[in-house]
Amino acid sequence: MAQVGLNHFLIVSALLFSFGLFAVVTRKNAVMVLMGIELILNASNINFIAFSKFGNFAIDGQVIALFVIVLAAAEAAIALAIVLNIYKVFSNVNVDEIDNLKE
Repeated sequence: MAQVGLNHFLIVSALLFSFGLFAVVTRKNAVMVLMGIELILNASNINFIAFSKFGNFAIDGQVIALFVIVLAAAEAAIALAIVLNIYKVFSNVNVDEIDNLKE
């Protein structure tokens, strides 16, 4: 039976980070960009938890991961409010079409 080690966690985290970065760079929809940012934050959480378990960091990695989760929740709430406001003003949420902040 194979053991799940630090390398496995790092590979999953790297894949999540890559998918998140790909979503942020290639997507035009603001909601999809926010989902990519959430994937990047989840990848960092996996790293914090993995290094907390396999390193000598005791509970520090888990505490930092909790802070990242709280940060991600706050970011999602504020970002969705901004996206809704942008939709109300411009009638779309494509980030490449929204180039002026003042009308």
